[in-house]
Amino acid sequence: MATEIQKNFKEKNAQYASQFTQGHLALPPAKKYLIVTCMDARIDPSAAFGVDLGDAHIIRNAGASARDALRSVLVSQLLLGTREVLLVKHTGCGMLTFSNADARSLLAQSRGAAALDAVRDLDFLPFGDLDDAVREDVRFLKEGELADRGIAVTGWVYDVQTGGVRQVV
Repeated sequence: MATEIQKNFKEKNAQYASQFTQGHLALPPAKKYLIVTCMDARIDPSAAFGVDLGDAHIIRNAGASARDALRSVLVSQLLLGTREVLLVKHTGCGMLTFSNADARSLLAQSRGAAALDAVRDLDFLPFGDLDDAVREDVRFLKEGELADRGIAVTGWVYDVQTGGVRQVV
């Protein structure tokens, strides 16, 4: 039996598909850039960052982690020709609120010791300072072993209260 969320998903998609006219867009992003940002539901990357359909890749994960996004970043650059990365973290991020030890404790309580053992080496990638985390992720993408020195990488913070961005690096 379909949940309310599934019903809404299907209905909204049917509405979207009935008016969809962009099936002709090319596979590579037209403007040759990608954005790494957080999965936070308060961020609408297309609207907040002016990304039209087909312009850019948008990679989302908890905390806008460059390390977590690396596989997708490499696919975007190597196979689909992107030449610039904008890394966008945000104010009020949940990744600022816990440590790896906290996450492991919650996992053990809710899923048991076997689940904890299954993620023994997993870094949940929390961070304590927003601007420092932006700088660290930009450095990872610009200077790491897998970095393409010809690709521009900048770091930003999106303010969830105002909708504005400010450049960190």
